[in-house]
Amino acid sequence: MLLPAYVLADESGSMAPYREDLAGGLVSLCEGLRAEPMVSAKLRLTVLGFSDDVQVRLPMADMRSATSLPEVVIRSLTDYRAAFDDLVNRIPHDVRRLRAEGYKVHRPVVFFLSDGQPTDGGAWRLPHGTLVDKERTPTAPNIVACGIGDAQASTMVEVATRKEFAFVAKPGTDIGRAVAEFFHALTASLVASGQSLNAGNPQLVVNRPDQFSMAIDEVG
Repeated sequence: MLLPAYVLADESGSMAPYREDLAGGLVSLCEGLRAEPMVSAKLRLTVLGFSDDVQVRLPMADMRSATSLPEVVIRSLTDYRAAFDDLVNRIPHDVRRLRAEGYKVHRPVVFFLSDGQPTDGGAWRLPHGTLVDKERTPTAPNIVACGIGDAQASTMVEVATRKEFAFVAKPGTDIGRAVAEFFHALTASLVASGQSLNAGNPQLVVNRPDQFSMAIDEVG
């Protein structure tokens, strides 16, 4: 059984000062998974950058054999709608492809990182609603949402598929450090989830990044 995992990283203009932190985090994620070949055998990783559109930084890959590393390109707006429009089409297509290759597929997981509020107003809620509705989208993913900078806790709670999957950086946390902690926790989460698949007890493990709190606590 395979776990398709997606990293959806904010590449809007406000992330410009942290481009190297973002790029370094992606490299550490890829290297961390390469160091765990038994785990990587159970994962397929896709890295997407979103701004006013979505660009593929790493096509769905088996990290045991992937040779390229994702590159970050800082661009324009923080368009959540573009991000979820993309996933509504991408995830079912990817799952069909994996099944056609003979794999059983665990429910996909999306790790969403943003430093700002959506610039599309509430337009993102329509594709997001389609994406997470298991009747309309049988391959609906679990979504883990992490907010840094100006991203609000209430928005992360809306984006995440479970309230315990929504996190925000604690007030005063250096954003560069928060980005690094996000990727550290993401790597640990995927390694633990992959290990559970190897053990025949499949479960999604989500670790809270250091210097982050649960967004639901902030909302309350």
